[in-house]
Amino acid sequence: MKTTYILLFLLFLGYHVYSQKINNLVSFRDIESASYLRFNYENDFFSATDKNYTQGYNLELAHPSLKKNPINRLFLKTKNYNTRYGISIEHIGFTPSDFVSPAIQFGDRPFASAIMLKSFTVATDTSKSNRISQSLSLGLIGPGSFGKEMQVKIHEATGNKIPGGWDNQIKNDIVFNYRIDFEKLLYRYNSIFAINSQATAQVGTLFTNISAGVNVSLGLLKSSFSLKKNKRKFQLYLYSQPVVSLIGYDATLQGGFFKKDSPYTIEASKVERFTAEFNYGLILKTSILYFEYAKTTITREFESGNSANWGGIKVGFTF
Repeated sequence: MKTTYILLFLLFLGYHVYSQKINNLVSFRDIESASYLRFNYENDFFSATDKNYTQGYNLELAHPSLKKNPINRLFLKTKNYNTRYGISIEHIGFTPSDFVSPAIQFGDRPFASAIMLKSFTVATDTSKSNRISQSLSLGLIGPGSFGKEMQVKIHEATGNKIPGGWDNQIKNDIVFNYRIDFEKLLYRYNSIFAINSQATAQVGTLFTNISAGVNVSLGLLKSSFSLKKNKRKFQLYLYSQPVVSLIGYDATLQGGFFKKDSPYTIEASKVERFTAEFNYGLILKTSILYFEYAKTTITREFESGNSANWGGIKVGFTF
């Protein structure tokens, strides 16, 4: 089919991989139900830091009734695939190393935050062990996303230093982003080991990039490419996801796509076009519950920056 050929082209286009800060649609995070609710939370607190990607959350709902969502008409058609439909709200925030000073931190990351409403589909072809995820995000980057208010309140509640530089954040601009992911099962050994290839293409006013990579799972697990009823009521496994990235555009560094008058941004020539990232974690599932603890490390994203680390938890349930 034409869609598969396009995605295979993206998969083998190169070794460049884009990494989403909150990537809830990858196969090793699959919840085996058409109806579920999951909360995804990430923070650099888990790595004892407070800079770069400082916090993100995503509240995600999947339900068959969302098949009627008119946004789904904009997605590529996936015939002969079993499709799951969902929506989510997502917020991400970024700060420089010295987030307390009210002065612009030249040579460091700008303050930035974005909030988005996301529509998504996850389509599985069990006969070919393929999986296609698509999402469209609509929202806002800038003060209107309440990044300043959120971080200040959290720091006040926890007794931490109060951020003072949010007045220099990336200004308000529109977020309109489309993303498509393709995964294929490469090898599976019984119900204890699996390795999948993956490819990603994303274009929009927030992030633009292309990607490819792998993810590996080890433990007590069920295939995410099968629609058979899960006889294993309990799953517990480790995963790892090494990636490298080719970056086209990053509004959290370079400023909004349309508005170019932010107080401070990173010049396009200073953005690192290639980065390396490693994601790993532990996932526990039952027939009803989902729990995950994750960690991430990434190389610098701009010339004068440093590597960054963060962690997160994800909690969900089916209904």
